[in-house]
Amino acid sequence: MNTIVIAPHPDDELLGTAGALLRRKEEGSKVAWLIVTSMPEDSGWSAEKIRKRSNEIKQISDLFQFDSIFELGFPTAQLDQVPMSELVSAISNVFDKFKPEEVFLPHPSDIHTDHRLVFDAVASCSKWFRHPSVKRVLAYETLSETDFNLGISQTFKPNVFINIEKFLDIKLSATKIYGSEFLDFPFPRSIDALKALATLRGAASGCRAAEAFELLREIE
Repeated sequence: MNTIVIAPHPDDELLGTAGALLRRKEEGSKVAWLIVTSMPEDSGWSAEKIRKRSNEIKQISDLFQFDSIFELGFPTAQLDQVPMSELVSAISNVFDKFKPEEVFLPHPSDIHTDHRLVFDAVASCSKWFRHPSVKRVLAYETLSETDFNLGISQTFKPNVFINIEKFLDIKLSATKIYGSEFLDFPFPRSIDALKALATLRGAASGCRAAEAFELLREIE
């Protein structure tokens, strides 16, 4: 199976799907990482910060042993300035190359605008007549984004749970790679919060640790 995780920003893949991706690799799937945004110098990011982010991506890639990595390079926190047709086209080109069967994407209720726009673009690319390889679409939850939505009509409703007991320690240790993105609890992006969420999702599904997803479409 070809599995792809769509990350609006590096670290989203770790927060929402790290255990599932490691499990897919062990099961023999080919796994790809699509990073939608980057930190271009012309947007004010320092050369040092850009080098640091590039090193983080390499370390995560080595740890997860991704079969393919795609970086679209759109400016972070500025996707609302990118024409939707351009975003759809870029993601569609990746789908043409990798031919994913299983797609992990951010949930549409996420508070970050980049996440919501990426969801809309991926949803467009997931139409069967555009990319017939896609058989399963799952939305993941991102701490500090999915759980900070104040809406009541559109919320994350997990209905798929993946046992990650075997991979939880690797997921937690990988937070060190992103450094300043993770702070001490009760900050939501913290080791304690990640572990607590995995424990909660495990309790809901009969195991010691799990990641939860919302199944949006499945074709058999």
